[in-house]
Amino acid sequence: MSAPAVPEAPADAPVAARSYARRLLGRPELGSVVGALAVFLFFAFAADSFLRASSLSTVLYASSTIGIMAVPVALLMIGGEFDLSAGVMVTSSALVSSMFSYQMTANVWVGVGVSLLVTLAIGFFNGFVLTRTRLPSFIITLGTFLMLTGLNLGFTKLISGTVSTKTIGDMEGFDSARALFASHFTLGGVDLQVTVLWWLGLVALATWVLLRTRAGNWIFAVGGGVDAARAVGVPVRRTKIGLYMAVAFCAWISGQHLLMSYDVVQSGEGVGNELLYIIAAVIGGCLMTGGYGSAIGSAVGAFIFGMTSKGIVYAQWNPDWFKFFLGAMLLLATLLNAWVRKRAEASK
Repeated sequence: MSAPAVPEAPADAPVAARSYARRLLGRPELGSVVGALAVFLFFAFAADSFLRASSLSTVLYASSTIGIMAVPVALLMIGGEFDLSAGVMVTSSALVSSMFSYQMTANVWVGVGVSLLVTLAIGFFNGFVLTRTRLPSFIITLGTFLMLTGLNLGFTKLISGTVSTKTIGDMEGFDSARALFASHFTLGGVDLQVTVLWWLGLVALATWVLLRTRAGNWIFAVGGGVDAARAVGVPVRRTKIGLYMAVAFCAWISGQHLLMSYDVVQSGEGVGNELLYIIAAVIGGCLMTGGYGSAIGSAVGAFIFGMTSKGIVYAQWNPDWFKFFLGAMLLLATLLNAWVRKRAEASK
């Protein structure tokens, strides 16, 4: 009678393990996740109040205000372009909504709707000029940045007589608009702003678009090479215009949050925020050259920004050091992302 056969281990087990490790190394957000864990642990030990529920609420709010814009900026960077007007576009959106509602004595929702159309038109303008002239997006959006900065200040002073808008808090529709754009809710004992839901929803939507739709393939294709993408039938012009309009749509969301939170808007706000959106996307794994990145990575990058900006306050450090830490994180994250990508390519 022969001995029973000993079951052998599946021959493909090591191959499966290597395949999983290869996929993990190939994820653009891997480096940012490691960085986020390091930043979290650092401030958990450096600041006693960092782990409190109220502190988490503040960190998530700071992250969401950057993250809402970092998502479309990341998609735009994957598509190989930049938008330096994103920061002031947020302010433009809020100003249009406020001034139209006040001057026309209309329902606040009318101003909100007009603001959406105007903001989307700005995004379309950026994309249209880019695809028609083929000038660098840096030059085109820098021009839009300067024009919007001047228009924000000029129109506000012309219409309101000051550098800020008039209050619209007592107008019809304001309370319902605030409920959508600037309300808060409690989850697990943590008081959260509605911007966190907007942020997470946009991350989920953008991730689905990138990984599960034909439009996502187009975005990666135009970022990898415009001529090659056009040669295989990718609608390059429509894709790039769509990406700029996505940035404009999220700028509208952020602008309405700004207005509904404070009731009035300063015309000079938003300048410089475009760099924060780009930094969050780069920390999250997006390449400056395009064709690589993820929406999840931009969310992690925004979360790192939120932890750092508030962690320094909770640690009772001089806030003047914030920009130093932000710059250091940008460099370290870029180096880590480059190392991870090289390891992923070497393992193929």
